[in-house]
Amino acid sequence: MLILLPPSEGKTRPVDGPPLDLETLSFPELTGPRAEAMAALVQLCRDEPDVAAKVLGLGPTQAGEVAMNAGLREAAAAPARAVYAGVLFDALDLRGLSSAARRRADRSVAITSGLWGLLRPGDMIPAYRLGGGTNLPGVGRLAAFWRPVLRSTMAHAAGDGLIVDLRSGTYTPYWRPGPDVAARLAHVRVLHERDGRRTVVSHHNKVTKGRIARELLTAASSPHEPVGLAELLRSAGWITEVTAPARRGAATTIDVVVTHVPTAATDAARSR
Repeated sequence: MLILLPPSEGKTRPVDGPPLDLETLSFPELTGPRAEAMAALVQLCRDEPDVAAKVLGLGPTQAGEVAMNAGLREAAAAPARAVYAGVLFDALDLRGLSSAARRRADRSVAITSGLWGLLRPGDMIPAYRLGGGTNLPGVGRLAAFWRPVLRSTMAHAAGDGLIVDLRSGTYTPYWRPGPDVAARLAHVRVLHERDGRRTVVSHHNKVTKGRIARELLTAASSPHEPVGLAELLRSAGWITEVTAPARRGAATTIDVVVTHVPTAATDAARSR
């Protein structure tokens, strides 16, 4: 099973640790593109900080984010599971998993990134700021930059098992599966239902996807097909609706319908 996650905008900056070593990251075939993207980001933030702030969509109080990017080569690195923060990763709580579940996460979770392409939770990275939709000078639109690079990497990472796609809309263009792989892919959507209307609410979406990923990593067994995933989520208490592929070789869509606002208390109760 492969669980695809987006990164988080929020990062926890490592206090100490070794500097980044691109050669140690998973998916070594991405080393060259990673070096290219990082060089473009570092140069922009070091040489043209005002331009960098505009490119990155940062305000006047976020100059530290630009400076952080400028020093990426020397910055302390930590496992991605400890660097990525925010709603989804808080709900997933990779660091709080049992040893067995953490080993499963290191094998099964892949995080799409505008800077690194694809990461495993144990990969050592520094904190950085680079939105997935950025048009980075010297590189261009990040989705267009990574799409041809990730084609073979993702096909290999997917293996022959189920692919659970929990990525956000910003990152789905980074990789679109071919027909042979798409037949094993479940695209999960989270919909908030209120007064008979269904909408996508960012907070609900992120919390629920984090909890779904955690459920998959801690379940006694892994589903092997999209219908099995829907059944597992239903047995765990979620309302799920399956939309079969519109054509042969297309992905299955699983809608997870939530009707309440997730809170720290309900998340804690669910984890027990």
